[in-house]
Amino acid sequence: MRIWLVDVLQCLRWATPTQLQFLITYQKVKQVFNLNASPEPMNYNEISLRPAQETDAWVLSAIHIAAIKALPATFYTQKELLAWRNYRDKPDGSNILKRMEVETFWVAIKGDFVIGFASFFVDELIGLYVHPKYQGKGIGRALVQHFCDQATEQGIDKVITIASLYAEGFYLRLGFTAIQRAPLYLRSGVVVPVTQMSKTLAIAPN
Repeated sequence: MRIWLVDVLQCLRWATPTQLQFLITYQKVKQVFNLNASPEPMNYNEISLRPAQETDAWVLSAIHIAAIKALPATFYTQKELLAWRNYRDKPDGSNILKRMEVETFWVAIKGDFVIGFASFFVDELIGLYVHPKYQGKGIGRALVQHFCDQATEQGIDKVITIASLYAEGFYLRLGFTAIQRAPLYLRSGVVVPVTQMSKTLAIAPN
């Protein structure tokens, strides 16, 4: 059911804290799904990174869906891409919330809006997604660099990731090395080829 905000100011006047958070999240998710809008000019200095919060979960799910929907069916079929986004057309932050219990999530923000995110665990970059409107502007590079910086601070000298065939060239440009092709098991028994990759980090001497 579509939600129509007829009089936002009146809603804000009488809304409970929970309802206010819902309204804010709804507006953010609605903006994420506005794929028909023209790309906005952007100064890289307008982008900042911060740790993800639980209230970001539905927005992150929306970005994940939007990023995969924007991919052409070249390396993977439409059926495989549908499985990759967990057969969702609408955001559901419940899975993101579960992952937040074990993975570290960082988000890229422009103004008040989350436009990309990365998730990782110690030395492994698990997920990296940027909204299609903001791809090609260095946001993914910044998130990967932050992950590498976090690993370096912990004394880790090598990081790993599993890249989709779409993203393999991106990681190669960032200094990662392809190790081997491997199967990735998605939902409903769908299996897609991915590339296992690694990058050696320079550890500063004490």
